[in-house]
Amino acid sequence: MRPALWQPPVECSPAEQKIVARIRRAKLFVFLRQYRHEIFDEAFQTELAQDYAASSKGQPPVPPAQLALATILQAYTGVSDDEVIEALVMDRRWQLALDCLDCATAPFSKGTLVGFRTRLIAQDWDRRLIERTVAIAAQHQVFGARQLRAALDSSPLWGAGRVEDTYNLLGHALRKALSVIARQQGRGLAAVAEEAGAALLGDRSLKAALDLNWDEPVECAQALTIILTTLETVEAYAGQQALAPKAAEQIAESLAVAEQVRAQDVTAAAAGQPMLRQGVAKDRRISVEDADMRHGRKSASRLIDGYKRHVMHDLDSALVRAVGLTAANAPEAGVTDAIMADLAEQKVVLGEFAY
Repeated sequence: MRPALWQPPVECSPAEQKIVARIRRAKLFVFLRQYRHEIFDEAFQTELAQDYAASSKGQPPVPPAQLALATILQAYTGVSDDEVIEALVMDRRWQLALDCLDCATAPFSKGTLVGFRTRLIAQDWDRRLIERTVAIAAQHQVFGARQLRAALDSSPLWGAGRVEDTYNLLGHALRKALSVIARQQGRGLAAVAEEAGAALLGDRSLKAALDLNWDEPVECAQALTIILTTLETVEAYAGQQALAPKAAEQIAESLAVAEQVRAQDVTAAAAGQPMLRQGVAKDRRISVEDADMRHGRKSASRLIDGYKRHVMHDLDSALVRAVGLTAANAPEAGVTDAIMADLAEQKVVLGEFAY
């Protein structure tokens, strides 16, 4: 079955009016309670539900509008997925907005919230959700015709890809290339790696397969030479295979990753032997699975592996007016142009602006 429309009450009950009267800060909860029926009207709810396949099995799905409202509050409060579920049971402000006052259990699970957010981002509906919320706020003059006083908050956003050192990045990329051949031929990875002359890639751990002392610089240099030779061996082997177009494309992508890592991380010693580069190359790749992740810093003591998210808060209404995303190694001011362009589309005049 498809998700039903969410139809919470429009008028506040006496119990809700008492909660509204006691909220001195975090006025977004009150705004969402007052105008949730307009933000999530029937047309918008239908759009949010369009990606759900109709099914007669399982439990009735949670209305996407309710999950979307929880997503807004999660971004506003900066809490984790587990904390969202906890707040729905323990925090009457959350219960007020999501129509679950005095509930003993949350109206949805953490897994349901995560799954919805994945759908939301995949369809670019996260931006649509922000824009619609701001539009309703403007329509009701929640923040009126004035210059925007805003603060841009930048925070770490860790990537989902595994971060690896140079040796494992090369091994991971090469193993991924041989796995494509193994799947196409219906064989095991170990057998294909052995045939290719790259048996060490058939082991689950590249460093274990090399069986070297990784605390010894001489043996580390030996390992690098072996892995780079294996790269050339795999490239030659892949070039000899009869591959379907899709498989050939996937292999080429994996080998391109290995070549990128070699170009960024490896240089030649005086004797011509390969060695790891001193320092970090600009925009160095740190993950095979996520090409855009980067090493970065939030502060002198706080490291980031992934990205930085930038959220512009309206200081008067507490609404989120614009968002941006940069690599972790990008300076925070680098998102300013994108944020300003976003505000220009909204026809917002920026008054005071602070990081």
